[in-house]
Amino acid sequence: MFWATSWIFEVSSSNANRKTFKTSVKPGWYYFGRKMETADFEWLMWFSTFRDHIIFALSGHVLFAKICSMLAPQYRSLVYMVYGLLAVWTSMGWTYVTLILSHCILLYSISLVKIRWLCFVTGLCTLATFKCEPFISWQAGFVEGDFELRPVFFYGGCGFTIMRCMSFALENCERKDGNYNILELLKYNFYLPFFYFGPIMTFDKFYVQVNRCDLTRKEREMWNINLQGVIHLIVIIVVDILFHFMYILTIPTDLKLMKHLSDWALVGLAYFNLVYDWVKAAVMFGVINTVSRLDHLDPPKPPKCITMLYVFAETHFDRGINDWLCKYVYNYLGGKHENMVEELVATLCTFGITILWLGPCQVVLIWAFLNCFGLNFELWTAKFFSVEPFSSFEMAMSEAMSRRIRAIFNTFNFWSIVLYNVLALNSLDFAKLVAKRLLLKGFPITTILVMFVTYCLIQVIKEQERRQNLKLNEKKLQ
Repeated sequence: MFWATSWIFEVSSSNANRKTFKTSVKPGWYYFGRKMETADFEWLMWFSTFRDHIIFALSGHVLFAKICSMLAPQYRSLVYMVYGLLAVWTSMGWTYVTLILSHCILLYSISLVKIRWLCFVTGLCTLATFKCEPFISWQAGFVEGDFELRPVFFYGGCGFTIMRCMSFALENCERKDGNYNILELLKYNFYLPFFYFGPIMTFDKFYVQVNRCDLTRKEREMWNINLQGVIHLIVIIVVDILFHFMYILTIPTDLKLMKHLSDWALVGLAYFNLVYDWVKAAVMFGVINTVSRLDHLDPPKPPKCITMLYVFAETHFDRGINDWLCKYVYNYLGGKHENMVEELVATLCTFGITILWLGPCQVVLIWAFLNCFGLNFELWTAKFFSVEPFSSFEMAMSEAMSRRIRAIFNTFNFWSIVLYNVLALNSLDFAKLVAKRLLLKGFPITTILVMFVTYCLIQVIKEQERRQNLKLNEKKLQ
């Protein structure tokens, strides 16, 4: 990693004044003579441009939530809703609030019928109205004001609202005695920390946690919350520093430059792009999750680091969306995930909804196809090696030898995951160039060295997972 970093640093330093870099590399630390990469609008929006506004809104939420939890904890969910509703109204206008309420009322009305497929169809059709004209322009006209965050807030708030309303509707279908009140849907939807940018917590979990009156904390819980807050602050500072030294998001946009880079620089770029995207998701969701933990909620966990991923089943950068898809689509249709036909149908439907959520386009379609194939190929391979004579061969092996052989297959899996997701984060051309260098032009030296290092990494991860499982089993026995 340090070797690849040195190559990327050298390329960034020597090409800072390149013409193709002018739009995304701006003046930074004047006294150190370093320019800053500004290619990621989302990161700059959160932690630079609108940092003070976001801190002000979330601080107000924490303040009112704390006062309410001390004086009248039974009404805290109502206070969350009122504050969130006022915050959305202040930032986007009453016509936008009306649009959001219309979606809530529509899906609530459909949920009263308690027909699961009808709730799904209505929700997906509503979501599709934000992906195609003339519905996009018509609904965008409901937003007041003209500021930089307007389109981001519009699509973020509407998209997550529909997913939350679908969760509410599907949970209402499962409820045997009566229906949930529409007020519960509004409390769920207008919880401000989750409203614009997620993560999505399914309604069943949110309902139980937000209506809990016992607000006592576990031992050292506040210490852990404070520690997480400090860690997020440190990571934000580190990323800001790295933006001045390595232009990992800008370099992949210049294909002419990349053709002259070394194999190590290209492989490192692909890996660091995914690591950065994980860091961004972990920090953005982590800050919001810290606020929600102060509200005595247990939000979705941060995404698993790309370095720890070697199976497609765990590949997700938004655990909230992943939990939503698994609960209502993947696990519902896939059952025990043992039948290959059921698994294929489940994965196709899951990635179909994901395509709609991300917005259908060529890159998203290719990304979805490759990841869907990878997920199913894992099941097919597991099924194939579970029959005779392969199962007998593995039974005769030691546990360590079995793990070594599996790690060889997982090594190729790891780089498949990297390449497939680089395709979605950057471009098809960049993914093709990295694959060509890693597997064809770089063969055999680059290919063997990268795969060997990856193999060692996977062995370390497997050993760590084995020890964690042993500790969990010991705790259960105690």
